[in-house]
Amino acid sequence: MNPIVECIPNFSEGRRQEVVEAIADTIRSVEGVRLLDYSADKNHNRSVFTFIGNPKAVAEAAFLSCKKAAELIDMTKHKGEHPRMGATDVIPFVPVRDITVEECIELSKKVGERIAEELSIPVFLYEDSATKPERKNLADIRKGQFEKMAEKLKDPQWAPDFGKPEIHPTAGVVAVGARKPLIAYNINLDTSDIKIADTIAKLIRERSGGLKNVRAIGVMLEDRNLAQVSINMVDYERTALYRAFEMVKMEARRYGVNIVGSEIVGLTPMKALIDVAEYYLQLENFDSNKQILENYLLQ
Repeated sequence: MNPIVECIPNFSEGRRQEVVEAIADTIRSVEGVRLLDYSADKNHNRSVFTFIGNPKAVAEAAFLSCKKAAELIDMTKHKGEHPRMGATDVIPFVPVRDITVEECIELSKKVGERIAEELSIPVFLYEDSATKPERKNLADIRKGQFEKMAEKLKDPQWAPDFGKPEIHPTAGVVAVGARKPLIAYNINLDTSDIKIADTIAKLIRERSGGLKNVRAIGVMLEDRNLAQVSINMVDYERTALYRAFEMVKMEARRYGVNIVGSEIVGLTPMKALIDVAEYYLQLENFDSNKQILENYLLQ
C-alpha cells in the first residue's frame, strides 16, 4: 500500500474569503493531494485546512500554500482573537497509513528548510520534530506573537531551526512539525466576560495543572458577544472530549455561567465521538468495531 500523510496547516486569515479560496485552489492544484476540508473563523481571523496524499505531494502542497499565504497575508495588518505569529502559523504533518512518525519528522524538516531557503521565513520545528524540549509546545514558541517575534529571535535560545534570526516583515515566522492527530474543540459560554473564559482555560490546561493532553485559551466571539474556551486536545485517546466538556461545565457553574454550545474545527477521528457517545449513553458491552453500521460499509 502507498503511504498517506495528513497535513493541517493553519493560516492567519478568516475574513477575506477570496484569500482563503486562493489558498484552497493552490492546494487543489497539486497532483496526488486531496483537500478534505477547510474552514475560516472571522473572530479568530484564522483558517484551517486538511489535506492528505503521498508524502512528496503533501510536502509540495504545504510549501506552495505557505508561499501563497506569504503573498496575500500581511501580518502587520492582522487582528484576531487567536494567537498567531505568521501568515502561515503552523504546518503539522500526521502519519495516516504506511508511514511512521519518524518519516513525518524528516518530511517536516525538508519542508521547513525549503520554506526558510526559498521564502526567507524563519522556521521553528515543534512537537515530535522539536530540537529542544522548550520547542515541543507550540504555545511556548508562539509566546509574544507576531508583534514581539522580531525581538524574540535575537535571543540565541530562540534562534530558528531554519533561516536567519530575522522575522519576515509581513509573513512573520512559521512552526513546522510532526504530531499525532489533534482535535480543535471550542466551548462557548453564555457570558461576555472574557476573564471567566481565561480563568477556566487556565484551570483545565495541562501546563497549569489541569487535564493532561489539553491546551486551552480564552477568546472573545465579538459577533456573538460570547466568551469561548478554545481547546486543543492533543491526545484524545488518553483524555477524552467529554472530560474537557464536563470540567468546563463544572468550573463555569462557579460563576453562574452555562455552556451554550461547542464546536469541532476541521476533521476528527470517529473514535473520539464514539467515546463521547459511550460515556453519555452509558452503553454497556458496546463494541464499536461490530456495532457501528458505517464500519461495515467502509470495508
